[in-house]
Amino acid sequence: MSVTDSPLHPGGLQMHLKIRPGDVPRYVLTPGDPGRVPVLGKAWDSYEDVAHFREYRTARGTIDGVEIGACSHGVGGPSTDIAIVELSNCGADTFIRVGSCAALQPEMEPGDLIISTGALRLTGTVDAYVDKSYPAIASYEVVMALIQAAEELGEKYHVGLSASVDSFYAGEVNQMPGGFRQARMDHVIDDLRQAKVANFEMEAATIFTLAQLFGFRGGMICSVGANRITEQRADTTPSIARCAKVAARAVAILAGWDSKKAEKGKAYLYPAIAA
Repeated sequence: MSVTDSPLHPGGLQMHLKIRPGDVPRYVLTPGDPGRVPVLGKAWDSYEDVAHFREYRTARGTIDGVEIGACSHGVGGPSTDIAIVELSNCGADTFIRVGSCAALQPEMEPGDLIISTGALRLTGTVDAYVDKSYPAIASYEVVMALIQAAEELGEKYHVGLSASVDSFYAGEVNQMPGGFRQARMDHVIDDLRQAKVANFEMEAATIFTLAQLFGFRGGMICSVGANRITEQRADTTPSIARCAKVAARAVAILAGWDSKKAEKGKAYLYPAIAA
């Protein structure tokens, strides 16, 4: 390995996030928008900013005695790739994306929450890491923790697959300049609906794939801002705040399960441990 293979600044400072080992805990929430980092922090017991450079805003705090972090990753796979790699370089190993999405099933209303079990890799970033046949799967432990947290908080939620795309406009078949459209786009949304895909978004496949490759855990909970089938739309501000509470509670739940696994000397979570 050459010096240029390791793009670190003196003292282990990460090139893009501007953080060092010890600046973030193992559990990190990852919104896209840096403006959402303090919104997530409102669901914590304590909060402090750590760094902010480009689209990457990093903070840390506590929830129920557990250290928790947050770092925005921007929009799409490439910037998310940077965030996950540099966060992991600093000690994080559990990543939960908290964001907004467009629903693809008629029963999913604006304001509902969607917990992802995996993602279609309609994106190119992680193709640089591994073959396209490699699945983008969420950690079952993170999925279970998010479901339990949503149940405890009385949230209306759905569980299913996400479609992660590189292009917000062409990839999600949104209106484009000059009415541009390709014939193949006419069937994208209905094909995904019939395949029982829950939602469109842009980062889950990157997070899930990298987490699996590197031996970490990845998950995602999103609020529905629009339904592409029913054409309903709503402001996501209130539902993002609810997502934040579910994600924070999920971290506390995960920390409890991790402690129980350690006590029993087990590598994997199973129902008797979680009980």
